[in-house]
Amino acid sequence: MGAAGVALAAVAAHKVQAPGLVAASTIAMVHAAAIVGITAHGHGASRPGSWLAIASLMLVGACLFTADVALMLLAGTRLFPMAAPTGGATMIISWLALAVVALVDRR
Repeated sequence: MGAAGVALAAVAAHKVQAPGLVAASTIAMVHAAAIVGITAHGHGASRPGSWLAIASLMLVGACLFTADVALMLLAGTRLFPMAAPTGGATMIISWLALAVVALVDRR
């Protein structure tokens, strides 16, 4: 995910001037770091399965969104209809789930 973010940033900077590609790169990079942090924290948490499930959900959402936007801008095709919105909604849900699990785990 991090490597994909860097690659997309390079393409956006040197080959294809598209704001959507910059957004996809940023989404990939931010979520790559978040997934690493969530996974690392989950290994020492009282409910590690919840943390790892959230990291997995976030990974799926970020991959769907990033891949669909990149494919649309670079190849003129899509993963499947509504892939980017599905990925975006999945990322939002994963962030909300992270907040809930963090609050529950704190108690």
